Amino acid sequence: MKELLSGNEAMALGAYHAGVVVATAYPGTPSTEILENLAHQDGIYVEWSTNEKVALEVAMGAAYGGVRALASMKHVGLNVAADPFFAVSTTGIIGGLVVISCDDPGEHSSQGEQDNRHFAKFAKVPMLEPTDSQEAYDLMDWLFKISEEFDTPVLLRSTTRISHCKTVVDVGRERKADLKQPAFTRSPSKYVMVPSNARPRRNVMEERIIKLRSYVESFPMNEMVLGDRKLGIVSSGVAYQYAREVFKNASFLKLVTTYPIPVSLVQRFAKEVERVIVVEELDPYLEDALHELGIPATGKDFIPIIGELTPEIVEQGAIKAGLLPAPKPVHKPAMAAQLPARRPQLCAGCPHVGTEYVLRQLCFQNASSPGPLKKGEVVVTSDIGCYTLGVYPPLSALDTCACMGASIGQAIGLQKAGIPNKVVAVLGDSTFVHSGITGLVDAVYNQGNITVIILDNGTTAMTGHQGHPGTGISAKRTKATAVKLEKLVEGLGVKNVNVVNAFDLKAIESTLKRCLETEGPSVIISRGPCPLNAKSTGKPFKVEADQCTGCYTCLDIGCPAISLSDDRAVIDASVCLGTACGICAQVCPQEAISEIGK
Repeated sequence: MKELLSGNEAMALGAYHAGVVVATAYPGTPSTEILENLAHQDGIYVEWSTNEKVALEVAMGAAYGGVRALASMKHVGLNVAADPFFAVSTTGIIGGLVVISCDDPGEHSSQGEQDNRHFAKFAKVPMLEPTDSQEAYDLMDWLFKISEEFDTPVLLRSTTRISHCKTVVDVGRERKADLKQPAFTRSPSKYVMVPSNARPRRNVMEERIIKLRSYVESFPMNEMVLGDRKLGIVSSGVAYQYAREVFKNASFLKLVTTYPIPVSLVQRFAKEVERVIVVEELDPYLEDALHELGIPATGKDFIPIIGELTPEIVEQGAIKAGLLPAPKPVHKPAMAAQLPARRPQLCAGCPHVGTEYVLRQLCFQNASSPGPLKKGEVVVTSDIGCYTLGVYPPLSALDTCACMGASIGQAIGLQKAGIPNKVVAVLGDSTFVHSGITGLVDAVYNQGNITVIILDNGTTAMTGHQGHPGTGISAKRTKATAVKLEKLVEGLGVKNVNVVNAFDLKAIESTLKRCLETEGPSVIISRGPCPLNAKSTGKPFKVEADQCTGCYTCLDIGCPAISLSDDRAVIDASVCLGTACGICAQVCPQEAISEIGK
């Protein structure tokens, strides 16, 4: 049977047919859909884990219990999970363990760009990369077999285009019926990594890589395609598809096993062609591997090291390098008018808007441009989520953003450094349970004189409204025990805990002012539903044209429902959440905004 599947859908179905029993993840683009698709299957345990570290540890435990397990995450998630990733490489497993890392070249939805192929070599873990959805599906069975045969976790590395683009997939397999029964075999020398046990396991890791180097030489999905022998191209992943499109007559070596690489196969290919080039996204990972073999390959001298590749980028690089002739000039019809660029912004009715508007008014009261803070201004450290869009005008309410959970630690550091300004840390509910809890514990233990604002919209909104421990909704969309954030914060030792309505500007402002004048750590939970996840909406608002003076104050909240017409504010009723939000009515000094029908 054939289906049109994205790479993520194909990975999920392939893992299910391969007999995965436990699947874990923390949502993050471009990996989210893997677990979402597994959650629809029966006979399998799936969970949105607290964070990627916990996700891998749960999958690791399941593999110790003898069953096939999978943990998926985006590229920066593997940074969070690095500790157990290196640990399970040392211990090995009993059941199969597959770790999926989805890289994001071009930083389409990420705070940074990195090449996670280096993790495989660093942790001495075998790595494979699909070049389309069919291979993404087929590889899952191979990955579990390799994991079990060599007593190792296996890394599957995908990228944005492989994860999200769809190709036709033959899904003829069915779920394995002869699944292993879960059972743990006691073996402290294998699983308890005190130094006396870890040292011999280190030897096992090196022996495993030697065996894998032999194994990958005959791996059937590596493919040599000989065409014009003047040019030979080594590639993997989606870059292989681009290379095939651009260099139509060249010879190709497609590598699916990219750690360890099949050395003899690569050397044999290099002897078949006059010149070897490498086409790959991001770092010169394969190119460096060929250099280590003494093969004078080139690639990054004409293929960009930064950003996502496209066939056009590969072709332009090849023309500049003299590998392809310059195209003959052709007359192109004039392009149709393009839509104007639009700044990323929060949704109409977003509960984060009110809090960030107040932050802008209170914390940036004297700010006009980047530079040293003035007296009375407050530093606002932020985390990663929808609310990070508050860095853009007109809200312009944030000063820092680094990685998940960093806002609280950064706030403590700024305060302990002795800066003369107050410090506020902002993060979402999902981010708080992901990695903000330990930062808040540190603030309590070390008496950080900071205010933490948890923007609680009751979901993991940025990645598509997945559940988390604070929502009470499981990965299978069933009811689960919800962690009460205010009780958790109180249990950590915070005495000044406040819950405010995210749409009540006066309450947010008065609470924030009071917290900023209080010694010790304080927490404000600003609570309001995400409008894209809310069960009901309010009646839309309108602007009374004869009362509007064109002061533009309502534009300062950055609501996409508000625009200008004839120098007066107008509200798009089809977008406005009205009484479910009401922020614009609260900021309008002329009281010109009211509910339609009143």
